Amino acid sequence: MGTTEDLFEGPPAGLPAPTSRGTALYREGPGPAVVRHVGGYAAFVDFCAAQGVRADELAADPELLIWFLRTADSQIAEDSRLSAAATVFAGNTLARLRPDAQWTAYEGAPPTVGNRAKQFEVDRLLEGLRSADDAAVRGLISLLSDWAQEEPDEPAAMPPRPVPAATGQPRYVRPPLPAVTYYSAQGEPIPYGRKWGADGPDPDSYSVDSHPERFAGLHVVARALIERLAAVYDVDVQDDPALAGELLMEPKAVLQAVKITPRDAGAAALTFVLTGYPGVMVHAGVLHDFPFPVCGCDACDETAETVADRLEMLALSVAAGGYSERYPVGRKRWSEYALTAFDGSGSESGQGEPGPAAAVRLHDAEVRLREVSGVWSAWPLRRS
Repeated sequence: MGTTEDLFEGPPAGLPAPTSRGTALYREGPGPAVVRHVGGYAAFVDFCAAQGVRADELAADPELLIWFLRTADSQIAEDSRLSAAATVFAGNTLARLRPDAQWTAYEGAPPTVGNRAKQFEVDRLLEGLRSADDAAVRGLISLLSDWAQEEPDEPAAMPPRPVPAATGQPRYVRPPLPAVTYYSAQGEPIPYGRKWGADGPDPDSYSVDSHPERFAGLHVVARALIERLAAVYDVDVQDDPALAGELLMEPKAVLQAVKITPRDAGAAALTFVLTGYPGVMVHAGVLHDFPFPVCGCDACDETAETVADRLEMLALSVAAGGYSERYPVGRKRWSEYALTAFDGSGSESGQGEPGPAAAVRLHDAEVRLREVSGVWSAWPLRRS
């Protein structure tokens, strides 16, 4: 009979499904389950027993676990199965330190354990113990202790609920984008959107931005969205390059800036800034900028079509009332946004330090978000 894996909270589960770091995350349904206890560490429990060490005591004491892992490192490193089990055990121990900690997985990267403020790549942490001196190990233990004792941040806000499209409201249709083939320096066609296989991007491709002109179609999409929003909703439209100042980010080579303000004080305005990159930056509400593309390097392998998907989702979802912002959040006074897709296909959220903004702008944003309780209303429809 095998070793029972019951040393951590709840029944053991598999790792969460990996998500992409390079694209907006639209999740169908309620979103992935929170994973705090991953299975697959029985071999490490058996190893501890063979060494005369109680695994349950290690699971309850990260300091004891770290010193044990450091002492037994050579034996663990020789057995890949044991090493993997030790990594899972250590990750579960970290997750046990805080009620808001969990396992997270990203495409092309090792899984992490942590909360919104701090995450740890567990396999890298264990590898580091092999070469770390005693002072570095004590520093790690101190870091974990401080993290465990930090006061929890406020829980994430409930996702906003967009208003369904009105009966008879015409669907937005993306305008045709130019079909262009781009070539490498060797004259080979570049299959943007499907350049990389299972091994992931070439490390050198992260610093290469070979054909940014492939994003020129985003200007066509942005103008179509502006026209659509102005036709369907009761809004004021301003077209003035100076409106690029709405952004918290610093735009480069502003070609056009258009602000759409709903005639409802509880609804969020959108400012579209078309840049010479070419690209589009959108300021939504009071404290959040969204760049399209986020990154145009060859490694990210974006196309105008994939970026346009996210640009359209943002604009149409904000107008439908699927957007919320909070500031300040928690002791760190972070800003936070949540976006629920207008068609109900999923959601996206983000949290972090607010972008560079004067104190008066942050104060005004705090007051404004208090007025709307953080949840922006759906835009009013234009009367026939």
